[in-house]
Amino acid sequence: MKKENKRIVLTGGGTTGHVSVNLALIPMLKREGWDIYYIGSKNGIERELVGDIEGVKYIPIATGKLRRYLSFQNILDVFKVIGGTIQSIFKIMKIKPSVIFSKGGFVSVPVLVGGWVNRVPSVTHESDLTPGLANKLAQPFVNTVFTTFPETEKYIKSGKGKFLGPVIREDLIGGNSAIAREWLGIKNNKPTLLAMGGSLGAHFINRFIRENIDFLTEKYNVIHACGKDSLDNSVVRDGYYQFEYIKENLKHVFALSDTVISRSGSNAIFEFLYYRIPMILVPLPTSQSRGDQFDNAKSFEENGFGIMADEDKTSNEEMLALIDKVYNDMDLYKTNMSKFNFDDTVKVIYDKLVEIKKK
Repeated sequence: MKKENKRIVLTGGGTTGHVSVNLALIPMLKREGWDIYYIGSKNGIERELVGDIEGVKYIPIATGKLRRYLSFQNILDVFKVIGGTIQSIFKIMKIKPSVIFSKGGFVSVPVLVGGWVNRVPSVTHESDLTPGLANKLAQPFVNTVFTTFPETEKYIKSGKGKFLGPVIREDLIGGNSAIAREWLGIKNNKPTLLAMGGSLGAHFINRFIRENIDFLTEKYNVIHACGKDSLDNSVVRDGYYQFEYIKENLKHVFALSDTVISRSGSNAIFEFLYYRIPMILVPLPTSQSRGDQFDNAKSFEENGFGIMADEDKTSNEEMLALIDKVYNDMDLYKTNMSKFNFDDTVKVIYDKLVEIKKK
């Protein structure tokens, strides 16, 4: 009797958001006895997040960024992408996986092409309301594109789009505010303001918090995840807790938070929604992005989960007023959030992978 092929290749990277669903899927794959391979970039954040996970073999490839603007670097990166694609073809040929799962990001396209060449079925996931460039390029090479927003299905060609809903990692479930208080050493009863800029940080949010830290800490305990290499050790106040990232205790910090200021990447904002944290969302400006964070923030504002702020048009005084408004209207926002249901989307993804995998 032929042994069942339970080898899987995961891919995705460039930002934490392009790794998060893989992180959610890995525990189930391990429980079900899969051999897990992760193909990512040599020095990307995906290697930091996945490279040390027991039971996951990390395989680096050459990668090039997919830019929407003219740059000499684009020419050089074409060769990197070609090189990464050739590497992927041969690495997948050697691994012989039965299925591939991608979370998107520029590193994923060569892997999905490599899988297609080797006739390995694949599934990808689109977190944002409108598809990213990598997932657009990858569509011809995949079997199914799962979407977080129902509106996204219309952007997926050939009927491959399937609405899934948000994916919440196991390690983010079961937060306890008391554990966060003990970890941070909080003794007062002030409300908690969480400020997050994503894995790469957000200059506008970091600057706003630091310029107004005295005013903010009068009313709030401020927990500030400022991003890689963005710590400012000159800013020290009672009630101000500064980190590059919050990892092990993130779920407990979410449980403690009363309000959050954040960029509006899809994975993060659905995590806030899961914990019913009213939001002030500051999307990346369209000058720095394709506008996906603007679309995400607009959708959440329209659903009554928070308020969107344009960093190019919002002063410090207006930001302070927005924080107070969202905090004062907290009950209304929480009522709106309570109407949103979270399903076991990790199980849905897993079942699809089992359904389409090579026999």
